[in-house]
Amino acid sequence: MPTNGVRALQALADPTRRAIFEALPPSPRSVGELAAAIGVTSSAISQHLRVLRDARLVMVRADGTRRLYSLDPRGLGDARDYLEQFWPSALAAYAAALSEARIGAEPGADG
Repeated sequence: MPTNGVRALQALADPTRRAIFEALPPSPRSVGELAAAIGVTSSAISQHLRVLRDARLVMVRADGTRRLYSLDPRGLGDARDYLEQFWPSALAAYAAALSEARIGAEPGADG
């Protein structure tokens, strides 16, 4: 079973969900506002929001008869934690590549 960090990344892999996610930071928005901003139907927005909620990337609160969606920091933390496990090996690979590039650039190096 994938971790929530993986679910968050999978949810953001879809361009429409990513557009919805990117439209939320300034302020909470309703389904209708998101539909108008993204250019898809309210029904499609609702389906994408369900996936984003399941991945803990957005949260919802009632405001009278409207439901307002905003970013949920828990999902971002999950995605960050998942990616951070790869950071040490990525830095090591980068350092090795720099070292190899320097050795190849030294005068008299055959390459």
